[in-house]
Amino acid sequence: MQQSRFEFPSLPEIENEPLKKEIRNHLDDLTKPKGSLGRLEECAARFMQCRGSSSAKLERMSLITFAGDHGIAGQGITPFPQEVTAQMVLNMVKGGAAVSVMCVNAGIDYRVVDMGVASELPDHPLLIKRKIAAGTSDLSTGYAMTSEQCAAALSIGIELAEKSEADLLGTGEMGIANSASASALYALLLGLDGAETTGAGTGAHGMLLEKKRECIHRAVVHHQREWDGTVFDALCRCGGFEIAALTGYMLGAASRHIPVVVDGFICSAAALAALWINRKIADFLFFSHVSSERFHRAFLNQEGIIPLLDLDMRLGEGTGAVLAMQLIQQAVCCYHRMATFSSASVSREKEGHV
Repeated sequence: MQQSRFEFPSLPEIENEPLKKEIRNHLDDLTKPKGSLGRLEECAARFMQCRGSSSAKLERMSLITFAGDHGIAGQGITPFPQEVTAQMVLNMVKGGAAVSVMCVNAGIDYRVVDMGVASELPDHPLLIKRKIAAGTSDLSTGYAMTSEQCAAALSIGIELAEKSEADLLGTGEMGIANSASASALYALLLGLDGAETTGAGTGAHGMLLEKKRECIHRAVVHHQREWDGTVFDALCRCGGFEIAALTGYMLGAASRHIPVVVDGFICSAAALAALWINRKIADFLFFSHVSSERFHRAFLNQEGIIPLLDLDMRLGEGTGAVLAMQLIQQAVCCYHRMATFSSASVSREKEGHV
């Protein structure tokens, strides 16, 4: 059992009835039928509540892809070799990955953080080097991280969020075998069979997928016997450097009244850890989309979460988060720039009209 005195940041309350009423009144005064922008109105309202002001602007968006390697890749459960993590990180910072292209097109500030890529990476303006170790240990044979490593990863995520000057933050991840780590974390925290939460990841099919499921099943059974019931110990056992950093990033952002857009399956595992640490964070998290990765839809349904998009995506990197950030941006733009019945020469809906 690993012990930790790690202190997570305290989170603010966003329940403010006068503010909520002020935001709702403004939305209803916009030149449209009440509620006709559907969930975009919900996005705008929640953004204002997170920021603590009915006049909050969304002027800068930022997305970070946290990258790290995983010792469990040595079990031969992925169709791609571990070297792909470093190769894809370089592809990302050079602008060739899907998330890079999408961020540039959307005007979203983008960075990649090396939390624990097994290879040494060259310097690049878009690469933040915070390597803890050259990959985690194999979670199928023991702890993935030491207590000190997990605390360091959480701290880095918190620090990066607290230093951010953005109004909206997005999350992404990269790491061969990190779907295995996320699957194990879901299973451990939710008391499930690891085989139930394990899917194809980067494309494991047939016998390879069965091998992956069996590996995660055995690992989770072992960890369930010895787990002390805390999120910190669960992260030490089954997490990755990038997953722990994502958990810290979400908590750090919420502590600064900054809403966070959660990407897909792996980022949602980090969000689950954050929710276990402090349920208040639910108010600050926008879940971007439902991944086609096994178990993600079941997790969202279990938590009562309705994501903004359902596009059959499972790439990761932050690609779903980028799209959702643009939806939120449009929602906030309408909130601020649309004319109101109070100021425009537009007749209101007749009272009592059905």
